[in-house]
Amino acid sequence: MPGMIERGRPGLVINTGSKQGITTPPGSPAYNVSKAGVKAFTEALQHDLRNTVGSRLSAHLLIPGFVFTGLTARGRSEKPAAAWTPEQTVDFAIEKIEAGDFYILCPDNDVPRQLDERRIAWAAGDIIENRPALSRWHPDYAERFEAFIKGS
Repeated sequence: MPGMIERGRPGLVINTGSKQGITTPPGSPAYNVSKAGVKAFTEALQHDLRNTVGSRLSAHLLIPGFVFTGLTARGRSEKPAAAWTPEQTVDFAIEKIEAGDFYILCPDNDVPRQLDERRIAWAAGDIIENRPALSRWHPDYAERFEAFIKGS
């Protein structure tokens, strides 16, 4: 990064996070922690870049939906209907970077942005409302979560 800043040319740093690094669903704690770290690091990096004299760099956090790649194929050769292609994801990211977005929250063919936003807001609400950890998956909160998702 120091060398990139010294060159004085515009540039981008795009780090790949995950929705799981924000909503931290049960079942993959190591993955969730690593992606939460990517989020925190990229936010700090963007803050530093915009406050560094002479920097023409920006950082962005790519938060993809389901993307069909070799890593997600799990033995499948055909792309599942719910998944986006890598090309769709890149095209979306470029569009959002050109619009000046830092958080590039990608939908996919299964989960629209509005549902992602509601899930993220619910996760933050666990802290604000002092609900049990991961209340979205807590049986006592199932009905409240469903009502929240529907906007009621």
